[in-house]
Amino acid sequence: MAQSAEPGAGAPEGGPEDEVLACGGALESFGESLEARALLGRLRAVLGDRAAREGALERFRVIMDKYQEQPHLLDPHLEWMMNLLLDVVQDETSPVDLVHLAFKFLYIITKVRGYKTFLRLFPHEVADVQPVLDMFTNQNPKDHETWETRYMLLLWLSVTCLIPFDFSRLDGNLLTHPGQSRLSVMDRILQIAECYLAVSDKARDAAAVLVSRFVTRPDVQQKKMAGFLDKSLCTLSRSSFQTIEGVIAMDGTLQALAQIFKHGKREDCLPYAATVLRCLDGCRIPDSNQTVLRKLGVKLVQRLGLTFLKPRVAKWRYQRGCRSLAANLQLCAQGRRELKAPVETADSDEDCDVPEEVESVIEQLLVGLKDKDTIVRWSAAKGIGRMAARLPKELADDVVGSVLECFSFQETDGAWHGACLALAELGRRGLLLPSRLADVVAVILKALTYEEKRGACSVGTNVRDAACYVCWAFARAYEPQELKPFVAAISSTLVIAAVFDRSVNCRRAASAAFQENVGRQGSFPHGIEVLTAADYFAVGNRSNCFLVISTFIAGFPEYTQPMIDHLVTMKINHWDGVIRELSAKALHNLAQRAPEYSAAHVFPRLLSMTQSPDLHTRHGAVLACAEVTRSLCGLAMQEGRPATDLLGERTVQGLKQIHQQLYDRQLYRGLGGELMRQAVCVLIENLSLSKMPLAGDAVIDGWLWLINDTLRNLHLISSHSRQKTKEAAVLALAALCGEYFMKEPGEADPAGQGDLVTQYLAALRSPEEATRCGFSLALGALPALLLRGRLQQVLAGLGAITRISPEDASFAEARRDALKAIARSAPGSGWRACLQMPTACSWRSASRPVMSARGARPSESALSSRSSSSVSCQGAHEAEVLGTRGKIAWDSLLLSLASHVNSSICQTVGVRAEGAADDVLCKGTVSQVYRVLQGCLSDYTTDSRGDVGAWVREAAMTSLRDLTLLLARDQPQLMEAHICEQVMCCLAQQASEKIDRLRAHAACVFLALLYPDGPLVPHVPHRTELERLLPRSDVASVNWNAPSQAFPCITRLLGLPTYRYHVLLGLAVSVGGLTESTVRYSTQSLFEYMKGIQHDPQALGSFGETLLQVFEDNLLNDRVSVPLLKTLDQMLAHGCFDTFATVENHPFCTRLLMLCKEEIQKSRDIQKLRSSIAVFCGMVQFPGDVRAKTLLQLLLLLCHPFPVVRKATASQVYEMVLTYSDLVGADVLDEVTAVLGNTAWDAELPLVRGQRNRLCDLLAVPRPQLVPKPSTR
Repeated sequence: MAQSAEPGAGAPEGGPEDEVLACGGALESFGESLEARALLGRLRAVLGDRAAREGALERFRVIMDKYQEQPHLLDPHLEWMMNLLLDVVQDETSPVDLVHLAFKFLYIITKVRGYKTFLRLFPHEVADVQPVLDMFTNQNPKDHETWETRYMLLLWLSVTCLIPFDFSRLDGNLLTHPGQSRLSVMDRILQIAECYLAVSDKARDAAAVLVSRFVTRPDVQQKKMAGFLDKSLCTLSRSSFQTIEGVIAMDGTLQALAQIFKHGKREDCLPYAATVLRCLDGCRIPDSNQTVLRKLGVKLVQRLGLTFLKPRVAKWRYQRGCRSLAANLQLCAQGRRELKAPVETADSDEDCDVPEEVESVIEQLLVGLKDKDTIVRWSAAKGIGRMAARLPKELADDVVGSVLECFSFQETDGAWHGACLALAELGRRGLLLPSRLADVVAVILKALTYEEKRGACSVGTNVRDAACYVCWAFARAYEPQELKPFVAAISSTLVIAAVFDRSVNCRRAASAAFQENVGRQGSFPHGIEVLTAADYFAVGNRSNCFLVISTFIAGFPEYTQPMIDHLVTMKINHWDGVIRELSAKALHNLAQRAPEYSAAHVFPRLLSMTQSPDLHTRHGAVLACAEVTRSLCGLAMQEGRPATDLLGERTVQGLKQIHQQLYDRQLYRGLGGELMRQAVCVLIENLSLSKMPLAGDAVIDGWLWLINDTLRNLHLISSHSRQKTKEAAVLALAALCGEYFMKEPGEADPAGQGDLVTQYLAALRSPEEATRCGFSLALGALPALLLRGRLQQVLAGLGAITRISPEDASFAEARRDALKAIARSAPGSGWRACLQMPTACSWRSASRPVMSARGARPSESALSSRSSSSVSCQGAHEAEVLGTRGKIAWDSLLLSLASHVNSSICQTVGVRAEGAADDVLCKGTVSQVYRVLQGCLSDYTTDSRGDVGAWVREAAMTSLRDLTLLLARDQPQLMEAHICEQVMCCLAQQASEKIDRLRAHAACVFLALLYPDGPLVPHVPHRTELERLLPRSDVASVNWNAPSQAFPCITRLLGLPTYRYHVLLGLAVSVGGLTESTVRYSTQSLFEYMKGIQHDPQALGSFGETLLQVFEDNLLNDRVSVPLLKTLDQMLAHGCFDTFATVENHPFCTRLLMLCKEEIQKSRDIQKLRSSIAVFCGMVQFPGDVRAKTLLQLLLLLCHPFPVVRKATASQVYEMVLTYSDLVGADVLDEVTAVLGNTAWDAELPLVRGQRNRLCDLLAVPRPQLVPKPSTR
């Protein structure tokens, strides 16, 4: 299979996760052999230490698990690992626990490699039988800690049973004392096996293996087989699958019987087969709800059936090629690829003698094909294949016919799945003759698209996957001449499954089956080209399949029409809304490959489906009508023809009537109304952009009513689809107004202008937040001509929404959308935006591609960091990459992208310095817009959803970027220095705060303004220093979401006076936050900066002044003050202000103490009080009056009304007096610590106050005096 060398979209290149994924399935040898040898060699050393023992066991398990997918790499090392462990086991001096530990390691190896390969390495000489038997005497079957020991011993014993000597020779004299006898070796082994067949752990499986090898020995078979089978049948008859004990007993017995009839000689087992079958029928195992029992029942039935039939190679089977590789190569070299037809030989009478029990066996296997569990169906399918290989041709053909009967729509998906597995088995074994291929291919094509709706989802994924397996098996089983009549149908259906299936597993299975057919059949049309585009990795992304790969494959005429028909028939009405939307977009692309067929055949079907009573069909059909109309009209316009030239008058009339028909049937209301509103809005948008000749038509008023009604009632739409509906309505409004509300080119319809703007401004005062959101975006989507003369009124209305008032403080989404409407250039999101236009990180666009060569979808963060130039450049690159596959219409794609951009008011009206304030952005309105945007950067509203103000701040940052770049490009003289300074400082603050997503967005916006793609932004403060501190080449690779990379960069700005205040404000919130990684890396970066200025008194003083200013400006603002107190605590503890401690009563210390006291005055916030305690304890290091006042403050807190505050204060003061040795004299230190440590500070206040006063005396601090409360009459 062709493999892509491109890294996964959105994944960090070269990361550790990529390395792990790259190594998966690609190991070359057992690289940990030395470590494994060391672990096995020190078992005795770790035995006594439980932690070391478990650590060694876990490490060995991890090593072995790496080879689960490539266990053969262990084969050269199995012998020495086995010998090391068996040396421990066979050493008589080894403690019992050591033996158990050795067997645990043996089991781990067996689990990875499989017991069948591992068994042959066990010692299996005659001398080993007795020691293994003796080990069982010390085993407790009920000890769940040592089941690995019993499991491995049973496997070992099953190997020793293969010695070529009669077991009676090992018995010797069985009479040890007169009247006493001991059990023979044969009886002991059988007793052990029967005992462990009834245990509840994995030893039961090993016991079944032991029974099958032991009972089928010639000497044991003669003496013990009949008795064992009789006992087993009695166990089955007495046990019930309704109880746990019965299930365990039946499980072990069925395993043993299945293994016996598998390994035993036919002549030995045949006499008992009929009896076992009758007993099995009486147990009614298919009625059990235990999957394992039903699987074992099917397995035993097929083994019984194979016992009834003589082993033979069916002469009538179909054969392709030779068993010898050399012979096959010789045939290829000589060009003698002749068809080997089945040899028509009449079976002898003996061959035709089929026992009547076989019919019962086949019937039970056919029932097993319909079981509800896959493992049962798979076992039954293999049984069908094995049985058919021993049947005469006519009977085998009847079996095939019975399997084909499972492909009925009255059957369950399980029956379809089991039948597909059975057909694959029959085909692989050559038992499906070419004469049956027509019937088989017909049902397999149905299975490849099988999907049945079940409630809110569907079933059929396993059926489609199994059908792909059938196609894969047929590619290997048949000569090209046999499959030639079916190539067109199979190839197109596999392509459809590989591109349009909802399940990634099915898409990949179809791709693998297509690849197998291309390689082995060589007759699939354009096989190599299709396979190169739709390889295993490319089909992993669903959007890529629907929108990119399908377009390329549809360029081959053999696949175009089947793909279109499948989308219209199966996918437009799919239960999953995402599939319906992707299918509509895919039809948009495919319609250009077959425009006449789409107009003549597809459109009539779609129009009829728009009136379907089924919601999903109706929704998908409207979306498809919208996309196909847009595609065909765009194609006609490219060819210089009228937009409706390909559609026809009847189709145009049908499109016009969709809205009215839905309205008349009241399908915009009730269940599904929101889906239909969204779909019709998409239809309105696409018909408008297609320039349909509808100007002045009554349908325009109907469309406008729908858009307005949808925006007005957004609050009635479910939350999960509200955003999509809102975007669809706004985009529809923009397209509708731009096309049909223009009286003449460049002249707006005055009636429509006044009504719309007035109506929308009034709706901004709605009490519903969703309504405000919708009409805010609607105003932002209006064309410039409709805003002419009303610009200031519109900006004032939107600005009023962004201001927080008590009644609408929680309306963060309304404020966000108002900001988008004012100044943000917002790309259309959701399913209609396959690529996006410029946002945050356009300055990085040149270094990262939009798409990989395989068309993989970029990550969302990657999409949001592209510039328009990068899209177009990448489009050219993509067209070049896909040049061998076909021409991709990138110009059309970019035109589509441009039409989906929801421009803001500022982007729409443009900027002109001397323009009218009501028409364009001019000097007066620019400052007004900046005030609104900057004010929103201080929106830190929180509610039950968390920091909802983050949505507003993010939108404000984006809008600031877009507006600033617009001014820099068109009218740089309108940029004032103080505004630019405020913008850059606010962005720096947001880039140093605690929310990763916002920090990354702010940093990208900051760098976009520092390094714009177009003209430089004027008046950026400290531009030269910024370019030196944040070089473009370095910051391009920074992951701003990662605190470890972001904070070292942003703290560099502390050295720039203009940015210091805002960066410090943001850092205070991060350092004093809750997220561990944010706190750790922000603290490290801050301390690193402080370390660099410790010997610069001027810089340290300036930093201190700024820090105090931040504190003073945010007094009683808990969002800042509480984390700031935590930050101060860490800085004091880290010695950042040790320089100030050398000066008595330093102004910094005095002012800090005053601010802390003011912050906690009358506070009842426990978190704030505890943080302040830590700060006070740190400030004791400052000498003079500061220390005395700080001690007084701490002693006041020792009598705080809250017991938790008193206890916290006592604890920290205790640590404080021990830390600062000069604080308390040595003569009273012990007494002070005793009072602090022994007093119950959560006791009653009068008791606590006495101890506090005692501390005041010891510390020479005046006792606080109680202030009597004023009496009230």
